Amino acid sequence: MRKAIIAIVVSFWGAAVSAQTLTIAALGDSLTQGYGLQAEDGFVPQLERWLISQGMDVSLINAGVSGDTTAGGLSRAAWTLTPDVDAMIVTLGGNDLLRGIDPAASRANMDGILAAAQTAGVDVLVIGMEAPGNYGPEYKASFDAIYPELSQAYGTLYLQSFFEGLGGAGTDPASLGEYMQADGIHPNPQGVLQIVDGIGPKVLELIALVKN
Repeated sequence: MRKAIIAIVVSFWGAAVSAQTLTIAALGDSLTQGYGLQAEDGFVPQLERWLISQGMDVSLINAGVSGDTTAGGLSRAAWTLTPDVDAMIVTLGGNDLLRGIDPAASRANMDGILAAAQTAGVDVLVIGMEAPGNYGPEYKASFDAIYPELSQAYGTLYLQSFFEGLGGAGTDPASLGEYMQADGIHPNPQGVLQIVDGIGPKVLELIALVKN
């Protein structure tokens, strides 16, 4: 009988401890997915290890799909936001830029993603994206404004660039060779480590927001 009681107590305690673990979904494209890297070297696993090293009890879901646009992210948002997801990081838009998609369409997609998160009661960190100058000043201004404006509208946390830890959006890519894969677009493991150092503190803010 005593052993049975102990087993019940241990089981209950284990369930209680597990319930305290925060689940964060990272919704994104190849930068989130970890394109060209061993699984353990990707953004999501490295960020999870960084957060655990900071004393956080977290579990991260890699909801990154290589090649995904904001439209793809919107199509996946509802089933990414399962009841066990406590927070979400959104990093989308790079492939919209590569395809020259109308900023109005990208804005509508991002709006839909944030609306879905709001409906689900999930706190969000929006990571911004900036258009290159070759699309023209009007396109660039329209696209660049999407992230800070929607973040403010929905009351989310905001970080200007995924590459904050490598100097931010305005950094000359030619100076980042040691941190990038051969394609010059995707980070290598050392680059991801720097990126995590730049994004990690903002994710700690997201965790604090969830807890409060």
